Amino acid sequence: MTDILNALVTLANYVIVPATAYGAQLALGALGVTLIYGILRFSNFAHGDTMAFGTMVTILVTWGLQAAGITLGPLPTALLALPFGIAATALLLLLTDRAVYRFYRRQRAKPIIFLIASMGIMFVLNGVVRIIIGVDDQYFADGERFLISVRTFRDLTGLEEGLAIRSTQALTVVVAVIAVAALFWFLNRTRTGKSMRAYSDNEDLALLSGIDPERVVRITWLIVAALATIAGVLYGLDKSFKPGTYFQLLLPIFASAIVGGLGSPVGAILGGFVVAFSEVGVTYAFRRVVGYLGPADWQPEGLLQLLSTDYKFAVSFAILLIVLLFRPTGIMKGKAL
Repeated sequence: MTDILNALVTLANYVIVPATAYGAQLALGALGVTLIYGILRFSNFAHGDTMAFGTMVTILVTWGLQAAGITLGPLPTALLALPFGIAATALLLLLTDRAVYRFYRRQRAKPIIFLIASMGIMFVLNGVVRIIIGVDDQYFADGERFLISVRTFRDLTGLEEGLAIRSTQALTVVVAVIAVAALFWFLNRTRTGKSMRAYSDNEDLALLSGIDPERVVRITWLIVAALATIAGVLYGLDKSFKPGTYFQLLLPIFASAIVGGLGSPVGAILGGFVVAFSEVGVTYAFRRVVGYLGPADWQPEGLLQLLSTDYKFAVSFAILLIVLLFRPTGIMKGKAL
């Protein structure tokens, strides 16, 4: 029985806990992508770098607060700086929409034109972030490091294996739940949210009902700014901030949105956890887990690892390819809010 518990703790420590935190981060990112697709009707390739921009502003404000001696004690100071990051990202997206996307909307351009324009914005944002904050890893997490440490867990349980839950992992799940709950309440309970859903379902009928399309677009960008910044900051707190990483995150984020059903918020959340658990599970070496479950004094040969962690993003690509081939509409059959 002790060996089974040790195996479960090992699995939780290296797969379940990190995949849950990572899945929450991907879900928030995928929600931003699916809102843009569902309401504005194009795939926004600049979303990853939008996350990087919001995180960069949050980091700069965090450093300023830390230099002034302002902290949140056991919680990361970045939570105080987060509203500044959201505000700066919202301003950026509104200006980008006014300067670029609104022109194509008035021309009723095809979605591929918006996609190409978003790619151009992606490269510009990537360059801006790299110039301002640099290309190296930036660590900005402070406060308590662990919610529960390995030593504390071992002392409490007497098990050989210890479970470590970082404060940033717990914070990621809590903040993600609050953000998702607030988003669904807004979309389903408020008049503005209902108008956004109506605009997504049938643009022409929504216009006949008196819904202002430009207002819907502005509110969509504001929500996307909040989701992108929160997702980016949580990912940076949990791991580290590096502009190139956020560029690479675009693949698992889009995979999450498409797996769940592009245009479906519920699907984006489900897809985020499917991709996260797939990436972590496929690249984890199960040797220790299997060793605990096997006969005494026996260890399996090899690492029992399907893929190296170097191929982590290849898992997202494979999932995306399989879904597009066999179920293009995703789990929730998206394209509607």
